[in-house]
Amino acid sequence: MRNLSFLRNMIPVTEFRQFSEQQPAFRVLKPWWDVFTDYLSVAMLMIGVFGCTLQVMQDKIICLPKRVQPAQNHSSLSNASQAVASTTPLPPPKPSPANPITVEMKGLKTDLDLQQYSFINQMCYERALHWYAKYFPYLVLIHTLVFMLCSNFWFKFPGSSSKIEHFISILGKCFDSPWTTRALSEVSGEDSEEKDNRKNNMNRSNTIQSGPEGSLVNSQSLKSIPEKFVVDKSTAGALDKKEGEQAKALFEKVKKFRLHVEEGDILYAMYVRQTVLKVIKFLIIIAYNSALVSKVQFTVDCNVDIQDMTGYKNFSCNHTMAHLFSKLSFCYLCFVSIYGLTCLYTLYWLFYRSLREYSFEYVRQETGIDDIPDVKNDFAFMLHMIDQYDPLYSKRFAVFLSEVSENKLKQLNLNNEWTPDKLRQKLQTNAHNRLELPLIMLSGLPDTVFEITELQSLKLEIIKNVMIPATIAQLDNLQELSLHQCSVKIHSAALSFLKENLKVLSVKFDDMRELPPWMYGLRNLEELYLVGSLSHDISKNVTLESLRDLKSLKILSIKSNVSKIPQAVVDVSSHLQKMCIHNDGTKLVMLNNLKKMTNLTELELVHCDLERIPHAVFSLLSLQELDLKENNLKSIEEIVSFQHLRKLTVLKLWHNSITYIPEHIKKLTSLERLSFSHNKIEVLPSHLFLCNKIRYLDLSYNDIRFIPPEIGVLQSLQYFSITCNKVESLPDELYFCKKLKTLKIGKNSLSVLSPKIGNLLFLSYLDVKGNHFEILPPELGDCRALKRAGLVVEDALFETLPSDVREQMKTE
Repeated sequence: MRNLSFLRNMIPVTEFRQFSEQQPAFRVLKPWWDVFTDYLSVAMLMIGVFGCTLQVMQDKIICLPKRVQPAQNHSSLSNASQAVASTTPLPPPKPSPANPITVEMKGLKTDLDLQQYSFINQMCYERALHWYAKYFPYLVLIHTLVFMLCSNFWFKFPGSSSKIEHFISILGKCFDSPWTTRALSEVSGEDSEEKDNRKNNMNRSNTIQSGPEGSLVNSQSLKSIPEKFVVDKSTAGALDKKEGEQAKALFEKVKKFRLHVEEGDILYAMYVRQTVLKVIKFLIIIAYNSALVSKVQFTVDCNVDIQDMTGYKNFSCNHTMAHLFSKLSFCYLCFVSIYGLTCLYTLYWLFYRSLREYSFEYVRQETGIDDIPDVKNDFAFMLHMIDQYDPLYSKRFAVFLSEVSENKLKQLNLNNEWTPDKLRQKLQTNAHNRLELPLIMLSGLPDTVFEITELQSLKLEIIKNVMIPATIAQLDNLQELSLHQCSVKIHSAALSFLKENLKVLSVKFDDMRELPPWMYGLRNLEELYLVGSLSHDISKNVTLESLRDLKSLKILSIKSNVSKIPQAVVDVSSHLQKMCIHNDGTKLVMLNNLKKMTNLTELELVHCDLERIPHAVFSLLSLQELDLKENNLKSIEEIVSFQHLRKLTVLKLWHNSITYIPEHIKKLTSLERLSFSHNKIEVLPSHLFLCNKIRYLDLSYNDIRFIPPEIGVLQSLQYFSITCNKVESLPDELYFCKKLKTLKIGKNSLSVLSPKIGNLLFLSYLDVKGNHFEILPPELGDCRALKRAGLVVEDALFETLPSDVREQMKTE
């Protein structure tokens, strides 16, 4: 009992806990062989501690001098006789009744005192006892501590422990997350719904059935999932907003952790090295212990030259703990052998299996979640270790590696955030006079959108991974769809609905891959707008060849960087009525294909670096509107050829470098709208005003100084702008244009505004700001349609009008 008390007080086993202690959560990364070797280490540690305690508490060795054998010569015999006489005990006196004698047992007398015996014991212990017999318990203790350090070093090393701690933290959250339970329970629900079908079809087929969402669901899928994790769908559906946000954050953590851990294999390398080190140490221990265990003997002969101090040279010693140490050494060898065989099995497991790759194939088969990716390097190794503890951890962790599962979670959070009432508040009327719902920068498309049955136009902008479900068929009034920088997938049933109902499609993209391939099958599509960077050699782009299937297409707009008209556009020329090509400055060449677009009524070639009006345009006899904005036109002598285009009513040559207007323009008698704004025109030819059907004339931002009086011929003129020119006076004939509603004469050099402006009874907008007027004519009051909001003028100049005129204009 005293020894055990000393063991508790002086060498407690708990002091060695630091060599093997790790966080309790780390137990999931300890397979059975590590747990088993930990227990073996504890047993070996107890052997070492017990042996060390015995060494401290008990006498190590007890020695007695040996008797000297008699010699052959006389002196030796004499000395021996004296020694024998001196050491032979006298016969005890005979007892008498008067003097009773107590018999005392006596051994051979050596005339040595206690200090001499202690000295002899110490000398023989140091010189005669084999080192293995002396240090056996300490060797056991040191070897065991080394084993413990090797077994747990990867939990302590900074480069690996941080990864392990992060992995265990994420693993626990994934295991306990309500979303994990919901995802697995949805698979369970799908499986249970099909049980009856499987029973009915069992005799006909043993194949795997397909779930409601199109995923493969194995008939045995959830038998391996514990009952406690298979919950009712109604319970699983009760995922509140906070839990949804936590699960969303967990998905992001798993993504970042996977990218970080898959970069290297430090954990695998360290585990292999520490296992190899344990095997090497096991072999060394077995080798030298097997050879030296026989050196632990009970009786030891000691020959030390200390005769001058003790009178003796030869001693016979008893190693008091030899018998116990011998038994302990054999026991220790057994434990080490079992330990080493376990380590050899570990090495076999490490090298026989490919632990740097982990496949979730069995999880994909059991859960039906087909997009769970396989992992590699340290991530794979930790999952293999987890499987040795409990495969359920990997199964529940896999839910957070699935993009499908993440999208379902995002969809659930999205539906909770965007209720139908909140979406209705965002409804607005777009340019096509349709009721539109714009959704910008969301994580997905809320399912609640399809509950707004009055919706006519849906605009999605900067939304990744949009999935259009079959429920879009509930939007009976939907005719227009806009996709701006969105990657879209579509359900087959939804595609059938769009083929029949969609009239307008607008796609804005950064990459050609964002062009939805299903758009080429929208047979009832009437308007297609494409905005994005295309290849310069677009005619060879296979993706646009399918435009020929758009039999109902009437309007096509391409805002890109094309260098020639795509052949796919020519293929739909038979029914195309309007074509717009808005380039980014890329020169548009080879326009002969325009001749094939015989039914084209509107043509826009904007920012195409055109230096001349394309001759192919003159072949478009059905053309009604032509817009050549932002080109590099300097001369327009070819304008005479427009006389063959009898239906041409709108001509826009604005934002060019035109310096003059040829007199041939008088032959374009059918023109109703003409724009020469933002050019370099200095002189207006009088022949221009022979186009007497003109209703809209824009000459703003030029260098014009004089307006010919022939302008009075334009009796149909309703809009006239000469803003930002150098005009110094207006002809009185301008006021003969009685139908004029908009007059813009601002930013010129005018000093007087004629009172005849009162003849323009329909005038509703007048811009005179930026001139040199000192007073406004009171006759402006005769322009009853002109209000203050439609009069652009300096405030001080407006005050020069009579008060009654000002009041009249302020009255709505």
